[in-house]
Amino acid sequence: MHIEKNMFENIFNTVMNVKRKTNDNIKARMDITLFCHCKNTKLVYTGSQVAKPKVSFTLYKNAQLLVYRWLNSLRFPDGHALNISRLVNLKDCRLYGMKSHDYHVFMYTLIPLTYRDFLLRTIWDALTKINHFFIDIYSNKLQTQHIERFEMNIIQTIFKLDMIFPHHFFDFDGASTYTFTI
Repeated sequence: MHIEKNMFENIFNTVMNVKRKTNDNIKARMDITLFCHCKNTKLVYTGSQVAKPKVSFTLYKNAQLLVYRWLNSLRFPDGHALNISRLVNLKDCRLYGMKSHDYHVFMYTLIPLTYRDFLLRTIWDALTKINHFFIDIYSNKLQTQHIERFEMNIIQTIFKLDMIFPHHFFDFDGASTYTFTI
């Protein structure tokens, strides 16, 4: 439950570029410059100002507004999920008051749908693999060969995400390392 919440917040806040909540910050960009040689993620220094150029995993403002409008219009059958539209504030372009089941609904069904038309195929594919991981974890029957497959799939997914998002994307608990146990 907490892993779902943390993953959702990392994905959503980073892709939507939510101020003070995104993992794409100056420190992450400095790490990328230090450890990687990605040209489009380097900081731009103009005098005393530091600017972050837009990267492929963040949405433009008009795309963000479309996502929030879509979330505002979502309706679910009774008993499946809280009315997500009540959580959306179109004026501030933010989500407020999410409960653990709302995070579950997003990670289980909505993440691939939300970004399908807005992100590059490689980024969308990596986010979809995270979605499949959570679907697999919540399956009713688990067999040994399934768990081994889950473990290989999540390792490959983490490598894909690590190539796309900044290193601080994986900083779930304030530590500089991340681990998944299945």
